[in-house]
This record gives sequence, structure tokens and C-alpha cells, in this order.
Amino acid sequence: MPDNIKHQVAQQVSANGLQITYDSFGVPSDPVIILIMGLGTQMIHWSDQFCQLLATNKLRVIRFDNRDIGKSTWLTHYPVPSTWDFICNSLFSKKVNAPYLLDDMADDTLALMDSLNIHKAHIVGASMGSMIAQCMALKSPNRVSSLTSIMSTTGNRSLPKAKIRVMAKLLKPLAKEIEPLVEQSLGVWRMLHGEYFPFDRESVEKVIRYSVQRGANPAGVTRQLSAIIDSPDRTLGLQKLQIPSLIIHGDIDPLVPVECGIATAAAIPGATLKILEGMGHTLPLQLYPQIVEDIVELSNYAENA
Repeated sequence: MPDNIKHQVAQQVSANGLQITYDSFGVPSDPVIILIMGLGTQMIHWSDQFCQLLATNKLRVIRFDNRDIGKSTWLTHYPVPSTWDFICNSLFSKKVNAPYLLDDMADDTLALMDSLNIHKAHIVGASMGSMIAQCMALKSPNRVSSLTSIMSTTGNRSLPKAKIRVMAKLLKPLAKEIEPLVEQSLGVWRMLHGEYFPFDRESVEKVIRYSVQRGANPAGVTRQLSAIIDSPDRTLGLQKLQIPSLIIHGDIDPLVPVECGIATAAAIPGATLKILEGMGHTLPLQLYPQIVEDIVELSNYAENA
């Protein structure tokens, strides 16, 4: 890590009745930027390098584990929606009886800000994390300095969806033993990454093994997925936002088609849309400089608005 970038090691705070684990990069006096990860992924999926690049641009970076994953509270007292629930949703658009919704996860993040005495922050989300970020902006626009929504959607059910083969691979039950689990996870990440940029198997495998060690929670992932499915369309709310916003999407995203990013940008007044060539449903190392530059440009604009 560069000598001038301070890294505060992971800590836990009470937030919204949960224990939320977070860490931070950068100077406490700099404007805060909060990174929210997606379905079944942990704060470590925002790589140290990505966080350091943001911090070198005079931003205090905070990343954290969502509820039901990693080292934050696992809601084991809540039921896990069944396979039949998801089949009925797919066939008949029925709700899956989610024990919590994206709004509740947005409340977690707002409560984390309260616990850290942060009134206002730049919010960046990836995939489900962007859905949570959008909910934060709708619930508490006065606390969101800027919104960056990466590889995500509005919740409009009429937008294009992932192909069945992609969902089948993503939702296949995880292997019980560590080595088959790692290989299975590598296959999923390779599919999401796409073929345009080289797939760094060694680095991805390292993150997979570390995430298993920190706290992989299949039941929690199912509950998070049910939160996505049962949460309402955000389009009408997004159309009323008056927050500087940036929408980033890959042109070959196999999980959340690029049309979803286009629709998100179209919904938010004045939003900037960046469609990145060769980007799937991951954050390729080769695109870090461009993504960071775009986020920093937005945050600087918002700070000076």
C-alpha cells in the first residue's frame, strides 16, 4: 500500500440492530465515499487497490459487509425462501416472501453512517449494491452527495433479464468441500467476467478462498436474492432525484444486460451514462483508472455544486 494511504483495519459497529463490519482508507477529514457490494459478495470484493486509487484522490473510502454475509450479522432466525418460491416467481411473478427488502439494507447503510458520525457521503454501489444505493437516495436524498450505480438496474421487471444458462450456473447449489467449491466459484466469476479482458485466475481464487474464510453464507445469499426479487420498481422515484449521478455498465454484462444500465440513466434526471467496452459483470483491473476517474469527477462536481 502507498505510504501516504492510511488503512484503518476492520472494525464492527452497531447499526440498525445489527453488527456491521467495515474498514476505511484515506484521511478522516476528506469527503466520505461509501462502497456497497452486491449479492453474496463481501467488502473485500472492492479490492484494496481500487480503494487506494479512490483514496489517493482525496476521498475517505469506507467499505463494509452487508447483512447476512461476511463478518456482519447473519440473520439466521429468518426463514430461507424455498426453491418452489423462486420457481413460482419465475413462472407467475409471485413474491418469494423475502424476510427483508432492499430498503432494509439501505437502512443498514444509513445507520452505519450514523454510527460513524457521517451525515453525508458519496455512495457507490455494484449490482445489488447499486440497488441499495438507489434506495438510500430515495429514502434520504439529503444524505447522498452523489450516486454511482455500477452494473445495476431500476427494478423494472420488463427490462431484459439474464439468460437462463447464466442464472442456472449462478444459482446452482454450492459444493460442500472447499476445492470443488473454489472451482465452481471460479467458473461463475469467469462467466461473469467475459472474454474481453484477461481473467486473472490467481487473484480471483485468492479472493474466493479469503471470502470463504471470512464468512460465506449461502442461506444469507438466498435471503439477499429474495430481497431483490420482492423489492418494488424504483423508476418513478428515480425520476424525481436531484442528485448528481453516474451510471456505469459493461456492454457485455451477462447477468444484468446493458439495457438495464441505459434505463437507469434515463430514469435519473441529468445522470451521466458510461458504457464500458468489454466489461461484463465484474470490475476488471484494466478499467480501474477509468472508473475511478469518472467517480472522482462526479464527487468533485458534487462537492463544488
